[in-house]
Amino acid sequence: MTGSAPDLAADIEVAEVEQAGGPPAPATSQPGPDGPESDGPESVRPDRDHSPASAVASSRQRIADLEQEGEIAADYLEALLDIVDMDGDLDLDVEGERAVVAVVGDGLDLLVGARGETLEALQELTRLAVLQKTGVRSRLMLDVGGHRARRRAELRDLAAAVAERVKSAARPEKLKPMTPFERKVVHDLIATIDGVVSESEGEEPQRRVVVLPAS
Repeated sequence: MTGSAPDLAADIEVAEVEQAGGPPAPATSQPGPDGPESDGPESVRPDRDHSPASAVASSRQRIADLEQEGEIAADYLEALLDIVDMDGDLDLDVEGERAVVAVVGDGLDLLVGARGETLEALQELTRLAVLQKTGVRSRLMLDVGGHRARRRAELRDLAAAVAERVKSAARPEKLKPMTPFERKVVHDLIATIDGVVSESEGEEPQRRVVVLPAS
């Protein structure tokens, strides 16, 4: 791609409006204190049948709904890639309670941005495109060029090392500001280690994780 970062931002905005048929509707739920990775509870639907057969049918329907989210997201991202003149293959999956979409290819760094910030923004636009089609707030996870997978491995190593330092020194340690995705990876890892706990402090974009000795 030959365009500048401002041009890319403008193209993304155009893609969002064209794909959704107008400006995105406001989200029906507010993100938690750590942003998109701490989404609020999903809509609760009344259960009319608690039998095992009903549970299986409900699970299958949930998977079908998540697969549909992935397909909607893929359509949106294909249109965006055409607009910004970038090539990438799309991989769709369902992990746990969320759809996962990965854009795979080379030369996709502009869609990741510094510290993954462009990727976070693109993920939100993709979630809004799904919301426009389904009327349900999505928790879809978007990865580009394997960025999240690499960053997850790096953060797990970092969190483990920080946990050991905090246990040895018996005093808290603050990490550098992170995106919501990065903070969640750290919190999840710290939760598996005895003797330490973690919390987030500060406001975006300077919000960070603090690792503390367990009481």
